Amino acid sequence: MSTATYTVTGMTCQHCVSSVTEEIGEISGVTDVSVDLPTGAVTVTSDADISADAVREAVREAGYEVTAGA
Repeated sequence: MSTATYTVTGMTCQHCVSSVTEEIGEISGVTDVSVDLPTGAVTVTSDADISADAVREAVREAGYEVTAGA
């Protein structure tokens, strides 16, 4: 099991959180996505190592940007 935390900017509401959670959750191997809206922290748990680029692309697909993290 692997866990990585990213900082995502631009999220302002629960809909934003849902969009980011859904897009990251579609990455193969992801088992959990936890988002802390006030800080922008997104913690991704997976069965195996997930590429940081895959997470960044999923966040971009949701309409936001990763500014820091794995």
